[in-house]
Amino acid sequence: MSDIQDSEANLPPDRTPGAAPAKPVSADASGAPAASQTPAQPSVAPATTVVAAAATAGTPTTPAQPGPGAQTVAEATEAQATGQAQQSVYTSLPPPPHHAGDAPWAQTWRFLTARLRQLSDKAGRRVMQRTLKIGVSARIFHPESGAKGLRSKTLQYLEESIAQWVMSRDVLVFMIPTVNTNGLVHPSNIRLRDYAKHLDGLVLQGGADVSPQSYAQAATRPEWSGDRVRDMYELELLHEFIEAGKPVLGICRGCQLINVAFGGTLYQDIASDVPTAIPHVNEQYDSNYHALHFPQGSSLAGMVKTENAIVNSIHHQAVHNLGRDLSVEAVSGPDQIVEAIRYRKAPFVMGLQWHPEFHRAGGPELLDCTPILDSFLRAARETRF
Repeated sequence: MSDIQDSEANLPPDRTPGAAPAKPVSADASGAPAASQTPAQPSVAPATTVVAAAATAGTPTTPAQPGPGAQTVAEATEAQATGQAQQSVYTSLPPPPHHAGDAPWAQTWRFLTARLRQLSDKAGRRVMQRTLKIGVSARIFHPESGAKGLRSKTLQYLEESIAQWVMSRDVLVFMIPTVNTNGLVHPSNIRLRDYAKHLDGLVLQGGADVSPQSYAQAATRPEWSGDRVRDMYELELLHEFIEAGKPVLGICRGCQLINVAFGGTLYQDIASDVPTAIPHVNEQYDSNYHALHFPQGSSLAGMVKTENAIVNSIHHQAVHNLGRDLSVEAVSGPDQIVEAIRYRKAPFVMGLQWHPEFHRAGGPELLDCTPILDSFLRAARETRF
């Protein structure tokens, strides 16, 4: 038993635990107390005595009432619970369980292991909750000969809709510029691999044609020569993000570039190369639609969870010969032109031939592409570890 209980067990029989001993009171002949005597005042029992007395076994007795400054059992328990709740998470770990024969170092080791596990879990939650940073490749405006003013400069820019579509899931968007380590005016040691290291994912936006030179062909018409400068920049960017294990989503031109990156080729012009194909581009721009079909086993079909879909069509080039380690995820319903591809040797590298940023989320007509974006961003979070 405790020291308090031990001292109370040895009290004389005429004393109640926690109460002061009674003093003899003189009386007059009538038996009333003498007027000159002052009645004894009850002493204030310490809080510890109140708690111990309440726990003492034996014949039930009336517990002593606490005086000013004393704590009841309930108050002491509440104060203890409040103090524990205010402790830091780093100091609230319970002591490791004691096992018979445990050496002190074993108990210390279990304690440190438990704390390390707790800190690791907390750090993991913080990483998962951190706002994602998604890079988008730049469109490039090349100045024409004789141009003046701003049009005499090379411009790199981001189409508004693609930025807003990605940001609709509350992530940060950064346009990735080209790099020029040999620049005469502003040389830099920054490489595209630095962007792949610090960003969580890459979106290859649409724009100019892919140059036939990038897949070892010559342009059949001068206007289909494409943008070789942008090809080289985006091919390197794609390679660096794949090497870093980061997800990539290619849109329109970006889909075609992924195919070329793995040795595939393109139809330079669908209308010329596939005369039976439906018009995949016209003056209606993003109001030109067609049906989409998902082949058996398509992972894309699993994302959007539908068998019937309508998408926009704004392209005159398309995947011809499929690149290595790529699979077809969707085709155009009327003519079987490839509409989506996936690289099988990475967690998420996918190309969409249509423009999902022009589809309204939850719209009644066009395919809701939000699940595709969510899958891309989920892959971005997972690669943080």
